[in-house]
Amino acid sequence: MPLSVYKPTVSRFESEGGIAGSSPAEVCKDVDVLVIMVTNEYQAESVLYGDNGAVADEQKNLKLVDAPVSGGVKRAADGTLTIMASGADEALEHAGQVLSALSEKLYIINGAAAEALAFGARLGLNTRLLFDVITNSAGTSWMFENRGPHMVESDYTPLSALDIFVKDLGIVSRECASRKVPLHVSNIAHQLFLSGAQHPQQWLGGASVAYIAQVVLAQPCTLPGKGVCKGCSQKFCGAGSAAGWGRIDDSAVVKVYETLTGVKVEGKPHALNKESVLRSLPPEWPTDPINDIISLTQKSSKTLVVLDDDPTGTQTVHDIDVLTEWSIESLVAQFRKKPKCFFILTNSRAISSEKASALITEICRNLSAASKTVENTDYTVVLRGDSTLRADAAISEIGEVDVWIICPFFLQGGRYTIGDIHYVADSETLIPAGETEFAKDASFGYKSSNLREWVEEKTSGRIPASSIASISIQLVRKGGPGAVCELLCSLKKGSTCIVNAASERDMAVFAAGMIQAELKGKSFLCRSAASFVSARVGIIPEAPLLPSDLRISRKVVGGLVVVGSYVPKTTKQVEELLSQRGHALKQIEVSVDKIAVKSVEEREQEINHTAEVADVYIKSGKDTLIMTSRQLVVGKTASESLEINFKVSSALVEIVRRISTRPRYILAKGGITSSDLATKALGAKQAKVVGQAMAGVPLWQLGPESRHPGVPYIVFPGNVGDNKAVAEVVKCWARPGRLSTKELLLNAENGGYAVGAFNVYNLEGVEAVVAAAEEQDSPAILQIHPSALKQGGVPLVACCISAAEQASVPITVHFDHGSVKQELLEILELGFDSLMVDGSHLPFEENVAYTKYISVLAHSKKLMVEAELGRLSGTEDDLTVEDYEARLTDVNQAHEFIDATGIDALAVCVGNVHGKYPASGPNLRLDLLKDLYDLCLRKGVYLVLHGASGLPKDIIEECIKLGVRKFNVNTEVRRAYMDSLTNTQKDLVHVMQSAKEAMKAVVAEKMQLFGSAGKAH
Repeated sequence: MPLSVYKPTVSRFESEGGIAGSSPAEVCKDVDVLVIMVTNEYQAESVLYGDNGAVADEQKNLKLVDAPVSGGVKRAADGTLTIMASGADEALEHAGQVLSALSEKLYIINGAAAEALAFGARLGLNTRLLFDVITNSAGTSWMFENRGPHMVESDYTPLSALDIFVKDLGIVSRECASRKVPLHVSNIAHQLFLSGAQHPQQWLGGASVAYIAQVVLAQPCTLPGKGVCKGCSQKFCGAGSAAGWGRIDDSAVVKVYETLTGVKVEGKPHALNKESVLRSLPPEWPTDPINDIISLTQKSSKTLVVLDDDPTGTQTVHDIDVLTEWSIESLVAQFRKKPKCFFILTNSRAISSEKASALITEICRNLSAASKTVENTDYTVVLRGDSTLRADAAISEIGEVDVWIICPFFLQGGRYTIGDIHYVADSETLIPAGETEFAKDASFGYKSSNLREWVEEKTSGRIPASSIASISIQLVRKGGPGAVCELLCSLKKGSTCIVNAASERDMAVFAAGMIQAELKGKSFLCRSAASFVSARVGIIPEAPLLPSDLRISRKVVGGLVVVGSYVPKTTKQVEELLSQRGHALKQIEVSVDKIAVKSVEEREQEINHTAEVADVYIKSGKDTLIMTSRQLVVGKTASESLEINFKVSSALVEIVRRISTRPRYILAKGGITSSDLATKALGAKQAKVVGQAMAGVPLWQLGPESRHPGVPYIVFPGNVGDNKAVAEVVKCWARPGRLSTKELLLNAENGGYAVGAFNVYNLEGVEAVVAAAEEQDSPAILQIHPSALKQGGVPLVACCISAAEQASVPITVHFDHGSVKQELLEILELGFDSLMVDGSHLPFEENVAYTKYISVLAHSKKLMVEAELGRLSGTEDDLTVEDYEARLTDVNQAHEFIDATGIDALAVCVGNVHGKYPASGPNLRLDLLKDLYDLCLRKGVYLVLHGASGLPKDIIEECIKLGVRKFNVNTEVRRAYMDSLTNTQKDLVHVMQSAKEAMKAVVAEKMQLFGSAGKAH
């Protein structure tokens, strides 16, 4: 019974009468022999001991047979494989018939030392001691002794083809020795490996290898080195363990292997534990050089000009300009500002190497011309991004520099350089960069993790690894800026130098040393990541920016998220985004097949449909995600892949260009995507980096010439953040939910103003309040009286709630004067933000009991509760309180009332009335109001004044000073509505418009009077 991840195989097996299983546990149930065919130890571990694995951990009576096979698919189908089986006799007896049926040749090999070592480790034995025991037993072999130390040291570094070659030499040598068969080349080469490992300085071995190569290949030896070959008088390399190979290889064997096979051998660094590595480094330089850098930068007067092939390089800066075009006029204008730094967005990732070189040449030529136009202008060029790695193009225009700096450290992106090896942090592991997904980029991929070799690789050997200098972490941390300066000044002109760094302090120390060297006349061309730029210009990090910092917190429209990056990290981040925010996010997937492979007509249809749907979503206030389908489509060559990238990018550009609604914000994921959207879709020629949306995620505001001036533009790099990072930023920048009435009053208390609560009865009234609030940039409360609810019902409530949700300023919905218990119980279920419990007509004890009962229920549903103590005279909505029934609020009773009921706001009577004030004018007891405010302030309760209609400006202002935070307004707004109806109108819509404008004018005037205008954000 097989288990296979390849479905066609399973189908064919079932068609032949076999029974397929869904898991290893199911497959091995009730079987005598389980055959596992895997390609590596990870698969074996998973099948045996993983989830639903074939073998339970507690089982100790396993009978294991190790049986490597040879012969390929055809022989496997024919049952004519060659199998070499090793295991205990009992195990071989059980499996023998199965192995015989599968094979034409079955060899039984005594001993399974490696398996014994592996199981010993699993049982918790001392593997080093076990290795020594097996080595001195009959079960040992050359292969075991060669590979065993790797197992003992838990070193699973992928082994190169050279190691396999050396292993095979040992096997062949041992076998031919036992059979007395002379194989001179294998024997001699293997002996050279052994002797080289024991005597690393013995150079005679190189001559022997050179001679062997000459004999085997029948041509003169051309191996490079220090000695002279006795056979052909050519130079040869020294034998022994070369510095580049360490314990794994030997230089003599390397040369034999390379000469015989024509394959260049490359060693690979292995993954490390981040915490252990960082802990092993020397302590950081004790002094933060940031202040020195700021001072030195002022003395240097050099502007740092960063040529960036995508916007993600602005990850660590703020208050820095970005240019997306580089005319001499624009550069002159920039140099005249005397900036410490500015970026030029080259937008060159999606173009060929030749075009990118020409672009860099043009930019550097214009920089040179512009700098000569502006007096006392000097600059240093930084190349950031894969496509800007064209130092020759830059040098041809700006002249030869003293040192070309390579500095890829970037903390927020998990990039470390230690011992000249560049690592990418994945959780707690440092992975050599050459082994990561970023190294596999179809256009800008690479193999080398060692930066010396990386430079040689990228320059096609023009700059050999052996010629490259480096600044070590030890020098940075022990010698400080002075040692860095000294080393840089000692390098010969035209040198290349790698900078090692594992912290922001390391970066700052290097930057300070580099500036010191510049002040001594040295010139540099830098190839760096984002951290170097901020360190070099002395930028002090700031906290990430929030929407409220840019005063866009309640804009009604939705945001736009565009994802074009294909790296696995981006795909995982998008999956997490949909998992966390899918309920609040509209998703549109763009088919890469249609926009990059299919016909022009299908491409156009896909682009147009996406833009139309996105425009509707954004206009309706929904955050919208536009993402390319996650199946990566690549070409057969790098140029074809670039062409596909271009088609995808240009389609996204066209989609965004056709979206007419200005989004609340734009988030672009991926370097090419963010660059093209800013320059091509939005027409930005300049932008300001205002800060970061989160660590390592730049936040721009686009220039005045762009389609959406000032729109927040979040540039989200493909290599930043964990899986939750994009979701966290989108959540932060999503339009916030409505504030509660209590939050509105808290803001008013902190700001020393009052919020108007305006009674509404119909759509015109609702729109008048919201329109006035948005016009005045003011918070407001839509207030519904019981009589209005009786006429308008639930639709009136729904209208208010919808208007509040759609408003661009904080609006809440409040139920006024709830004097009937059953009515208030129903109100609790209708979606109000707050309510007033009006028991003022009841005796004090009954008022307390009634208010407390409703207050407990309302608080359980997170509604703010207002209550009234004392009683206002006057008429409101046909409800009249005669003068003899009115009574002022008693401070002592108020103290008891607040404590007993737990209310949030107290409506007081200090001489205020509902409706019109008498001809003699209002007569408010301001001394009583002051005492009540002192009490409410101590209790954390907000003061409310009903009957604000008709109060003169001076009394309103005095009431606000004495702590009133909510004014109820009704009569004047109603009167404006009624008066508008007397005007002759031709149509009902004109009546509605006239009424709305009349009420809006009154509401706006009150907002200014209450001091809430301009306080919405």
